[in-house]
Amino acid sequence: MHTNPAFRTATRDENLAFARQRGFGILMLNGADGPLASHIPFVLAEDGMFAELHLTRSNPIARAAHGPALLAVSGPDAYISPDWYGLEDQVPTWNYVSVHLRGTLSEMDIDLMKGHVDALSAVHENRLLPKQPWHSDKMSEGTLPRMMRMILPFRLTIGSVEGTWKLNQNKPDEARAKAADALSAQPDAGAQAIAALMRRKTD
Repeated sequence: MHTNPAFRTATRDENLAFARQRGFGILMLNGADGPLASHIPFVLAEDGMFAELHLTRSNPIARAAHGPALLAVSGPDAYISPDWYGLEDQVPTWNYVSVHLRGTLSEMDIDLMKGHVDALSAVHENRLLPKQPWHSDKMSEGTLPRMMRMILPFRLTIGSVEGTWKLNQNKPDEARAKAADALSAQPDAGAQAIAALMRRKTD
């Protein structure tokens, strides 16, 4: 992860709140034949001590899922043109937000599978309100247990939290504001999200 102190000012709580809101990341660990990675949704505990997730039984990580692991959670990102700063001798860069959750991955009791699935869906269904939330009780009898036999529940016990919020904090406020204005004019949603974060950090 980027080591520039200017981009590492977010608190543990801010980084965890970001990861919790995203709820999706890349789980990585070392396998017998090298690095393994899988894109997964997860539920982060309120105290930030662990994240719960699931993997298909056929996923290589599910067969190697014991020991040190990293869950990388990425947010919006955007290219920054040096022309936007209004300063001389600048170079292109990329602004982004990312949080790394490091810890120990272990398999959960299979009897906890349904509770995990219900908790995961509840988090994201509640974000769709006023849509009537979907819940597993809507499924035909026997269907969910049959489908759940294809997946396994896991817990990442979190040992450290690192966050990089690279938002041009190393530039003068006026230059940052100009870059944020230019980003706001772009059609890309990621660029507009980064612009909003740049302004928020400036304020």
